Amino acid sequence: MSQPILLTVDDDPAVSRSVARDLRKRYGKDYRIIRADSGADALEALREIKLRGDAVAAILADYRMPQMDGIVFLEKAMDLFPNARRALLTAYADTDAAIQAINVVDVDHYLLKPWDPPEEKLYPVIDALVETWRAVGERPVDEIKLIGHRYSSPSFHLRDFLARNAVPYRWYSVDDDEGRRILDAADAAPQDIPVLVTPDGTVLRQPSGPELADAVGLSTRPAQEFYDLIVIGGGPAGLGAAVYGASEGLRTVIVERKATGGQAGTSSRIENYLGFPDGVSGAQLTDRARRQALKFGAEVLTARDVVGLEARGSARVVMFGDGTEISAHSVVLASGVNYRALEAPGVAELAGRGVYYGSAATEAPECKGEHVYIVGGANSAGQAAVFFSKHAADVTILVRGQSLEASMSHYLIEQIAAIENIHVRTRTTVVEAHGDDHLERLTLCENGGATETVPTGHLFIFIGAAPRTDWLGTEIQRDDHGFVRTGPDLITEGSPPPGWPLDRDPHYLESSIPGVFVAGDVRAASVKRVASAVGEGAMAVTLVHRYLEEQ
Repeated sequence: MSQPILLTVDDDPAVSRSVARDLRKRYGKDYRIIRADSGADALEALREIKLRGDAVAAILADYRMPQMDGIVFLEKAMDLFPNARRALLTAYADTDAAIQAINVVDVDHYLLKPWDPPEEKLYPVIDALVETWRAVGERPVDEIKLIGHRYSSPSFHLRDFLARNAVPYRWYSVDDDEGRRILDAADAAPQDIPVLVTPDGTVLRQPSGPELADAVGLSTRPAQEFYDLIVIGGGPAGLGAAVYGASEGLRTVIVERKATGGQAGTSSRIENYLGFPDGVSGAQLTDRARRQALKFGAEVLTARDVVGLEARGSARVVMFGDGTEISAHSVVLASGVNYRALEAPGVAELAGRGVYYGSAATEAPECKGEHVYIVGGANSAGQAAVFFSKHAADVTILVRGQSLEASMSHYLIEQIAAIENIHVRTRTTVVEAHGDDHLERLTLCENGGATETVPTGHLFIFIGAAPRTDWLGTEIQRDDHGFVRTGPDLITEGSPPPGWPLDRDPHYLESSIPGVFVAGDVRAASVKRVASAVGEGAMAVTLVHRYLEEQ
């Protein structure tokens, strides 16, 4: 295959020549630079490139072009080269267009004209585009087949696992002819679902998390027995710790139960994260952070359930549910929080069958034309409402409090108010969920008075934050809600916690076991925001270095 292509499209000949010149100067040795003067000409060029079997790494399109603007062009270009990275060239007055482009065609970046000097304003953007493209590339996708039932909770959890780990797969319903044919070929029966068939023909019936991870090529086994740093949890705090730890030379491994990103990874759009003025999806942010950690040499273990943590001399030992363990000089505990269970009759029985905790983006296509209900008043609920409003006919947010102002960011409240098919019902709770094999109705109670039953097949729950810390031993001090105490919170009447073995007080993010640090939402009194979690992950690594220097 010949060199991959960087394609630029701009109807202004001077601008077109300028961007092509700058690209050739930096990327001409490794990429072919092709320019077009209109969207139509660019699409014709892309069709010829497709027929020749060449690859397109990135496309830069001007927004203001006659006949076909940049957004329309990029949308058509995606049909030909879906893996090509995309950037929009805009003037200062066109920033609204950039926001629209992100929502319509998932543009990776937008560039403001002029971009002088290119070393500061153009090349870093193109570097990011081609780096992402090289990670994805134009490699043929080995198809994984997943056969299950729409209203099967295990089937939903497998689909969610694959989607959140960015594993391509094709879904087949056991009720469809093709799904039944694949089951027959796999010598499986409907009672065996969910069934996964790998590209080499391996059949997995009702696979466990580790079995599934192994089958699709995710890393589940550590390469070493001893590390400098073990990070428990792959959310923003854990990824932040891994990036900084590995980049500073620490032998680092992340251990994650399900998928990197945590709750933030399921967010459809994070709009108040520094450096992303037009927002970034949780999946995009997570993917970039994960690749960044891997680039610096960190290991990522997926589908590993941590069940114990203890100190053995100078080693900190992490124990897994299968009886194996790994050790390190230090640990960063960044296991985050789970959404609290909604305590109402019928909810637990219908979990994964119309009732979902978190965004569950894999369900979006099933919401078309439906009325979706969302429980919760924080940012995660608001972001989910905005996301599902693009798929569902109506979205209703159910809030126990009197308003959204006390728990949701102002920018998100304004967005919700501007979307016609999102409705907010305050002082309203779910008192019962109804359905046989899947959710069919909800009973709601408003103002503690009369109840009302409404039809729906989708309920998404975003209430509270419950830390998963019950696996920690008594040596790790926690508050009454299970959040881990650190640093100054461990000092009582000027004295360190009982059993503290050192002649110094715990460092700011250090737990009651020396060398075990805590970052992100699982820490007592933490700020529940993505940016603060990333910052705490980085700060924890600084304290890890200080701890290691003391040894």
